Amino acid sequence: MKNIIYKYLILFINKASIMVGGQAVIEGVMMRVPGYFATAVRNPKGEIVINREEYIPLVERLNLSKFPILRGFLHLVDSMRLGFKTLEWSGMVAEEESVSENKILSFLMTLGSICFTILLFMGIPYLLTQYIQNSYLSNSIINDDLIFNLIAGLIRMSLFICYLYFLSYLSDIKRLFQYHGAEHKVVYNFESGQELTINNASYFSTKHPRCGTSFVFILMLVTILTYSVTDSCISILFHYEFSILTRILIHLLFLPLIAGLGYEVLKFLSTKQHILFFRILSAPGLWLQNITTSEPTKNQLEVSIKALKSAFGDEKIKTFEGKQFNADAIG
Repeated sequence: MKNIIYKYLILFINKASIMVGGQAVIEGVMMRVPGYFATAVRNPKGEIVINREEYIPLVERLNLSKFPILRGFLHLVDSMRLGFKTLEWSGMVAEEESVSENKILSFLMTLGSICFTILLFMGIPYLLTQYIQNSYLSNSIINDDLIFNLIAGLIRMSLFICYLYFLSYLSDIKRLFQYHGAEHKVVYNFESGQELTINNASYFSTKHPRCGTSFVFILMLVTILTYSVTDSCISILFHYEFSILTRILIHLLFLPLIAGLGYEVLKFLSTKQHILFFRILSAPGLWLQNITTSEPTKNQLEVSIKALKSAFGDEKIKTFEGKQFNADAIG
C-alpha cells in the first residue's frame, strides 16, 4: 500500500515534460536526457544501484514535436509511463524485493487510486460548488458556468495544497521530497555549466520553474478557463443542463487538451524567467515547491548526480558538462 501512495504522489508532483530533468523515486532519482534515462537508487546496504536504458519520446518517434498542445499531451503520457516503470524498479531495489506482482490486486489498487483522485479533485469540489451556487448565488447575473468553474477551481487548489501539506509530515514522504530537491539542485548545477559535484550542487535552489509541482498548479489554472469555455459552449449550443456526473465525464474527456495547454504554458514561462512579469506568473508554482521539495543530504545529492551522469554516459557527459544550457533546449 505504501508503494501505491508513493507512485501517485511522485507522479503528481513530477509531471514536468522537459528534455533534461527527471523525478524523485523511492530512495533515489531518475534522470532523463536526450536518448536515454537512468535511475539511481540507494539500497539498504548503502550502495548506489543504477539502471540505464535507451529512451526515445513518443513525440520524436511520431515526428510531432512541432504540433503544440498535442506534443504536450504526448510528453505527459511518456512521463507517466516512464514514471511507473522507474518507480517499480526503484521500489524493488530500495526494499530488496523481487516478489512477482499480483496483477489483479495491482489493477484494483490502480483503479481505486484513480477513483479516489477523481472524487477528491472533481467530485468534492463540484458538490461543494453546486451547494454554494444554489444557496448563495442563485440570482447571479454572471455566467453560471464561469462562476461554477471558478469556485470549483479554487476549491480544487485548496484541496491540493492541503493534500500535499498533510502528506509532507509522513517520514517516507519527507525523504521523497528531499530527493525531489536533490534532483532540482543537480539539474540547476548542470544548466549552470559548473562541474557536477556535491559541493557545487548544494549551492543551488531546490525550486525549479519546470517542476511538475508548478505544472500541476498551472494545470489547475488552465482548467478554470478551459472548463468555463467548454461548459458555456455546450450549454448554449445544446441547451444542456449539467449534473455532477455528466460534468465530471465531460471534463475528463477534455483532460488531454488541458494537459497539452498546461505543458505549453509551463514551457513558455520557463524560458521567460528573466522578465519580471513572467517570474510573477511562475511564483505560485515555485511557492508550492516549499512543500514538495526539501533540502537534501550529501548522500542524496550523490545519488542524483550519479543518475544524471549515468543517463548521459561517460563519453557524452564530457560533451555537455562545463557549458551553460537551458535544459529544455538541449537536443
